[in-house]
Amino acid sequence: MKQVILLTTLFTVLVTGATAQKYYTKNGSISFFSKTSMENIKADNNQVLSVLNAQTGEIQFSVLIKSFHFEKALMEEHFNENYLESGKFPKATFKGTITDMSRVNFSTDGMYTVPVSGDLTMHGVTKKITITGTITIKGGNVSALSKFFIKLADYNISIPSVVKDNIAESVEVTVNSNFDQKM
Repeated sequence: MKQVILLTTLFTVLVTGATAQKYYTKNGSISFFSKTSMENIKADNNQVLSVLNAQTGEIQFSVLIKSFHFEKALMEEHFNENYLESGKFPKATFKGTITDMSRVNFSTDGMYTVPVSGDLTMHGVTKKITITGTITIKGGNVSALSKFFIKLADYNISIPSVVKDNIAESVEVTVNSNFDQKM
């Protein structure tokens, strides 16, 4: 009987410990902003899948390209058909790690600035990037935020000369995830 109780307790601790260490959302957001003297372009996507492992610092994002929405329907069409070729490259992903987990205390409310390194894959190209992010803990809820720039040419995204003055060579990317579930 003592062995059954001991095994049950050990199993409960292991399962509880494992599940309490991963955070998940399928409602994260990614937006990008291109600013030029001719025109500003902004697109938003609120269907971003993200997982954060609080024990290892691994963090992943996955986004369907067709889920980006623009103010103008024609911009959205050009984005999907001509620039990101969403039929050929349907999603973008980031797989990385918070490289200094000692900066984050998941049991204490606060904002924690962290370095993050990993692979960003977009338009069929994978590049290693290092960015700064903020992990916020508030009342047991976890969120992640980062803003960084990417060069379109680094991902083989060509801008036709006819509209090259309308689209910036580097665009600002904002990633925001409020992790609403524990795994």
